Amino acid sequence: MNGTPKRTFCWVWSCSSGQLSERTATLRLIPSWGSPDGETAARTAIMGEPLLRVQAGLTTRDLVLLGWLADHGVLTTEQIATGLFPSANFAQRRLRALMSKQLVDRFRPQRPDGGSYPYRWVLAQLGSDVMASQRGELMPRRDQARLRRWHLTSRANLPHLLGINDFFTQLAGYARTHPGAALRRWWSASRCQQTGAFTGHLGSGDRFDGAALAYRPRVRPDGHGIFTDRGASTAFFLEYDTGTEPLDRLVDKVTGYHDLARVTGRLWPVLFWLPSAARERHLHDALSDARAGYPTATAVHGQGVRSPSTVTEVPAHPADPVWWLHQHPGSTLPLGELSAAITDLARDVA
Repeated sequence: MNGTPKRTFCWVWSCSSGQLSERTATLRLIPSWGSPDGETAARTAIMGEPLLRVQAGLTTRDLVLLGWLADHGVLTTEQIATGLFPSANFAQRRLRALMSKQLVDRFRPQRPDGGSYPYRWVLAQLGSDVMASQRGELMPRRDQARLRRWHLTSRANLPHLLGINDFFTQLAGYARTHPGAALRRWWSASRCQQTGAFTGHLGSGDRFDGAALAYRPRVRPDGHGIFTDRGASTAFFLEYDTGTEPLDRLVDKVTGYHDLARVTGRLWPVLFWLPSAARERHLHDALSDARAGYPTATAVHGQGVRSPSTVTEVPAHPADPVWWLHQHPGSTLPLGELSAAITDLARDVA
């Protein structure tokens, strides 16, 4: 070896924007001869051959899936099938193939009343290595995947994380099956907490002072996304609510988003994805009592809506016209149209 990185041409999932992008990926077999990080260089050299061997068989969709697991921790089989595959059987076959290559791993938590939940999927160590190589990052420690799996399987709020990921994989599935729709960005809670997270990637003409770039949000969004449908686009913050927090705590969060908008100049709505219609009504009452001026929309993830093609009810879908925009006089709106409705509402108030 002469220290020159080996390059392969492929499609990759962009960590910064949450989009598929075409670029040249670098597999650093030796990051830098003479690098002070000898341990990292040794790990990378040892793993170089398996990385090269496994990458030849990866598809565009495989790389997207590995990127999702790297960024968002854990996904169910159903979520993976919804977001990326034409059927659950197709998804299961591909997941088993990726597991046989030691790229992904799975676990099945036990139900409190007996039995077990469906499989949850996480990155295996080789999958972590592949994503680090694709993103030009240092090779992870050899026990990283094991420690991360232990953390995910033991965390008390795993259902909350899966609920957040279900919201975004539903949007990804909608975009996959509806021409003109796109989930242009999907950021995790940890990505939202990075310093200056919402002062970058906003356009080449944006300018921010040093205080804005160093600003760390007081609020902790469960996720951030940009969704486009039928020519309309909405950037939003997600608050996935399980009904355990008092309503005044939710109202306080809205105040925090107002502070974030003051610093960044980005008035993106906060979406509360709620567990019941009663909680939704009570939240709107609390927002009115507090005179919360920040754009807020709510919908109920457990509530069925009547399908136009059948007499039965189907679960609410986040892309559909299910969003109740606070103080908006009209009917509920689809996600893509929320931004335009907020602009119209602000104009009417002014």
